[in-house]
Amino acid sequence: MPEDLNWAIGGEAGDGIDSTGKIFAQALSRAGRHVFTSKDFASRIRGGYTAYKVRTAVDRVESVVDRLDVLIALTERTIDENMNELHEGSVIIYDGERTTMQNVEIPDEMIGLEVPLKRLAEEAGGAIMANVVALGAACEVTGFPIENLDESLEKRFGDKGEAIVENNKKAARAGQEFVQAEYDHDFGYSLETTDNDYVLLNGDEAIGMGAIAAGCRFYSGYPITPATDVMEYMTGRVDQFGGKVVQAEDELAAINMALGAARAGARAMTATSGPGIDLMTETFGLVATTETPLVICDVMRSGPSTGMPTKQEQGDLNMALYGGHGEIPRFVVTPTNISECFWKTVEAFNLAEKYQTPVFLVSDLALAVTEQTFAPETFDMDEVEIERGKVVDEDDIDGWQNEKDQFQPHFPSADGVSPRTFPGTSGGAHMTTGLEHDALGRRTEDTEVREEQVEKRERKVETAREQEDWDYREFGDPDADTLVVSWGSNEGAMREGLEMLADEGLDVRFISVPYIFPRPDLSEEIEAAEQTIVVECNATGQFADVIEHDVLERVDRVNKYDGVRFKADELAEEIKDAVAAETEVSA
Repeated sequence: MPEDLNWAIGGEAGDGIDSTGKIFAQALSRAGRHVFTSKDFASRIRGGYTAYKVRTAVDRVESVVDRLDVLIALTERTIDENMNELHEGSVIIYDGERTTMQNVEIPDEMIGLEVPLKRLAEEAGGAIMANVVALGAACEVTGFPIENLDESLEKRFGDKGEAIVENNKKAARAGQEFVQAEYDHDFGYSLETTDNDYVLLNGDEAIGMGAIAAGCRFYSGYPITPATDVMEYMTGRVDQFGGKVVQAEDELAAINMALGAARAGARAMTATSGPGIDLMTETFGLVATTETPLVICDVMRSGPSTGMPTKQEQGDLNMALYGGHGEIPRFVVTPTNISECFWKTVEAFNLAEKYQTPVFLVSDLALAVTEQTFAPETFDMDEVEIERGKVVDEDDIDGWQNEKDQFQPHFPSADGVSPRTFPGTSGGAHMTTGLEHDALGRRTEDTEVREEQVEKRERKVETAREQEDWDYREFGDPDADTLVVSWGSNEGAMREGLEMLADEGLDVRFISVPYIFPRPDLSEEIEAAEQTIVVECNATGQFADVIEHDVLERVDRVNKYDGVRFKADELAEEIKDAVAAETEVSA
C-alpha cells in the first residue's frame, strides 16, 4: 500500500464536481488525515472538463504528483484526460448504465468498477445524489470508514433539512454496499484514521481570515476568478466585527472605495485578478502620493488579456513591481504557502500602516483554490499583532504642527514616514491632493519641494529595508552545490521534490522568497553555489530577471506556462535535467 492515496472525480462543469470533492476532502481531514487538493476547471458555468483531485496521507503532503489511484469518472473524457496518471491497479468507478459511458474501455492493467450511480441515487431519493453514491463506492475501495463521510454530508446538506441529509447518507451506503456485493476484490487500500484535529482551507480563505484577524474593516471588490473567494469569505464574517464588504461596479471603483475607507482611518483592502489589476493601476499612484495605507491583493492567473481565467500562472510580477505611471514606492509580499497567505496578509496590513504606502499581496490560482490541512494552532489569533504606525492624537499633535498650528501630514521626516491622524482628531485637520504637494498637502510645483517630497517617499522604503525582516525561507542541504530559488506557490512542490532528488543522490539547497520588494540580497548564496536555478510559472522568467539584475550573474531557469501548477515529481525531474545540462556544458 502506498504511503499516500491520490483520488479524483472528473466530469463536466455543472456536474457538482467541486462540492463532491470538497465533501470527500473534509471527511478525510475530519478523520485525522492530511489533505492536499488541486482543481482543473474550465472558464464556464456548464460544460467543459473539470476535475477535483485529493491527495491524502497520515503524514503531511504539500503537492500533487503524477499518480492517480482512484478515479470517479462521470464522463469518458475524464478517463482520457487522466490516462497519463493512471497506473497498473488504478481503480476507475463509472456508471456503465449511462448512454455516454456504455462503450468505455478500461485498460487491462486497471480495475474498472461499473456502479449504477444514477439508479442507486434514484432509489435513495433522487438522481442528484449520484456523486454521493460514487463517494460511498470510493470509501469501500479505499477502506475508508464510511461513518467519516457522515459528518461532511451533515455539514454540506444540514441547512436543507434532516431528510436530505439522511437520503445522502443512504445514497453513500448504497454505493458502498454495491461494491461489496458485486466485486469480491482486495483493492489494496486501507486508509488509516487518527485522532488529529485539522483545519481545511484554501489560500483565498486564508487571506480573508488574515484580513479579518489583522483588523480589516472595509473590503471592496468586483467578482473575478480566482480572487472572488476572498470576498466571499469576508462577506458576513467581517460584519460581526463592525466591518463591511461592498461589491463595486468594477475594479477601478473597488480600489477607489478602499482608498476612501483607508483615508477615513479604516484598515481596508481590495482583491482582484488578471484584467482587474490592470484597471486598478490608475489608482496605484494616488495611493502612494497621498501616503494612504492600503492592501491590494492580486491573485494571479494566466494572461495576458482575458487569458485563461481558471489556469495557473505567475505572470504579474512585473506589474506588481512596476505598474503605474511615474515612480511609486510600494511593497510586494508574496506568500509561498496557504498558511503564509494568512500571516503575510496580517503583515501586509502592518506594513501598509507603518509606512503609509500601498502593499501588494501577490498570490496565485494554485494557492487560491488549493485546500490543505493545518493544525488549528497554525492560525493562533493570540499571535496576531496589529501595528498602526505613526498615528498621532490630541496629546501629541502639536509636535507635528507648523508655526501657524497647521498639521503637516506630509512632513519630510528623517525616516520618510510622516505623522498620520484619523478624522476628528483635534488640530489634525488637513487636505491631501493627488497633485504634488507640500508638507501641508497643498498642491505645488516648486522644484525644491518636489524633490523633498519624492525623496521623502522613497526614504520610507529604505527605512523599511533596514527595520523589517525581509529574509527568505530555506530548505534542503545548505552546503549543496546546486541552489534552487523560487517564489510563491512553487514551495510545496519543490520541498517534496527535494526528497525525491535526495533519494537519487542529488543534494539541493532551496530558497523560497516571500518578499519581492524589498527583497533579500541573494548575492552570497548565489556566489557560493556552482549552479543557480530559478523556478517560476511564467514564460520569460520575471523573477530570474530581477535576481540577475541584483547579482549581475546569469542564472538557469525552469519555467512552466501551460496553465498547470508544478507537480513535485515533475519539478524534481526538471531540476535533475537542468543539473545534467550544466554538467555537460562544464565538461
